[in-house]
Amino acid sequence: MSATDPALILLAAGASRRLGTAKALVRLGSRPQDTPLGLLLTAGAGLRSTPPLVVTGAHDAEIRAALPPTAEAVFNPTWEAGRTGSLQLAIQARSGLDLCLAPVDVPRVPPEVFLALRNGWLEAQAPARGWLAPWTLHQGTRRFGHPVILGRALAKEVLGWDPDRPLRDLRGLADPLLAVEVADDAIHDDLDTPADWRALRKNP
Repeated sequence: MSATDPALILLAAGASRRLGTAKALVRLGSRPQDTPLGLLLTAGAGLRSTPPLVVTGAHDAEIRAALPPTAEAVFNPTWEAGRTGSLQLAIQARSGLDLCLAPVDVPRVPPEVFLALRNGWLEAQAPARGWLAPWTLHQGTRRFGHPVILGRALAKEVLGWDPDRPLRDLRGLADPLLAVEVADDAIHDDLDTPADWRALRKNP
């Protein structure tokens, strides 16, 4: 298989209970498109192997209504069990492709990070069982963040898992385990609470 861009997958199935509203659709800037959904779709637009796929759950109707015609959505009926069920649906919908997983909890990842991940992945010749994550240096220590890229064969390992099994277990099965340094701390953002929302709006 020749190396191609990984498929962009936005994970947006949660209920956003702590935030109190649909996380994918909160406004982080002055424009209507400045939502986690809009920002990530724009930032990841350079990944062109397939249309971006948004995995929805608790807020399926609202998110579908906000999707541009260039994106697709799939509903996760077991969204309450965790993200593994969402990944299983993405693997089925993008069968045979490497996947770039971007959770809406980390909404301000810029295009430059997606490009660095894409380039690093293709330079490594898109390893079927690979895992690639971005990192920044903090006090002499690598700090990893999102999004991450999963090789197509590694991703398939998840199909037999229980939907509540944590995705971090997959990292230990990766070969090779890859990383790329980036300059933007937005890879560490965590949109979870109203306080997080306020902080992200103040620091665009």
